[in-house]
Amino acid sequence: MKRIRKAVLPVAGLGTRFLPATKSIPKEMLTVVDRPVIQHVVDEAKEAGIEHFIFVTGRNKGVIEDHFDIAFELDRTLHERGKLKEYEALKADLPAAGQTSFTRQQSPLGLGHAVWCAREIVGDEPFAVILPDMLSRGSMTQMLAAYERHGGNIIAVEEVPPEQTHQYGIVAIGEDFGQTFEITAMVEKPPQGTSPSNLIISGRYILQPEIFGVLSAHETGAGGEIQLTDAMKRLAGEQSFFGMRYDGRTYDTGTKIGFLMANVAYALQRDDLSAAFRAELEILLGR
Repeated sequence: MKRIRKAVLPVAGLGTRFLPATKSIPKEMLTVVDRPVIQHVVDEAKEAGIEHFIFVTGRNKGVIEDHFDIAFELDRTLHERGKLKEYEALKADLPAAGQTSFTRQQSPLGLGHAVWCAREIVGDEPFAVILPDMLSRGSMTQMLAAYERHGGNIIAVEEVPPEQTHQYGIVAIGEDFGQTFEITAMVEKPPQGTSPSNLIISGRYILQPEIFGVLSAHETGAGGEIQLTDAMKRLAGEQSFFGMRYDGRTYDTGTKIGFLMANVAYALQRDDLSAAFRAELEILLGR
């Protein structure tokens, strides 16, 4: 069983839900506390053991590539001013040379198409897909543990109230192993009252390279786009899929409420901020 070394991060989206903030700044570069969303995601993957980050970009996303490169003028200024702590922090955030790749998705044809654009860089090995909007600290570590247990294809899932299941992709539960289970079906946004479970697909995947063959057909689904969920459903006829119940909470930074909650949650977890921030929140809430 080949280990997971590479992760595909689709970052070509326009971020229209955050206009005008995203008119000139990619949504992935909006900050949660003092780090861009995309840096949080890379941190999570690096901590789990991912070695190669493949960014599927679009127009006006060059700043993401710049973020993961050396900023010579900034580094020199920090040195000259004796701000070595800040310099070392920036240096620690950088992936090593050769650990990042960038490929272009010229047209917004869906998540499945974005993943397919990375096929030549991924090659013939299993890989992770990480949706950069979704912040879920520790999720990839749990995903890789599930992969070591089962192999095959793994999808991270999370519980939502039954009345919200019509808003998400939902999985059906087969043989249950505790934190993990066999997936017997995937349904995209089922009508209320018809959902096979309340477990949503939450933005983290481990997929076998055969998914590229399925995606190569370029079959369109909902919204006229090439949907990753449709390709996974077809691949599930030939390979095993397992769900991994994420032990934690995912924050969807692609929504305003999710973005705000991520800032609150991550600030409260910072030793240098939590006490003062909590006090300010209590004043704001009139407690």
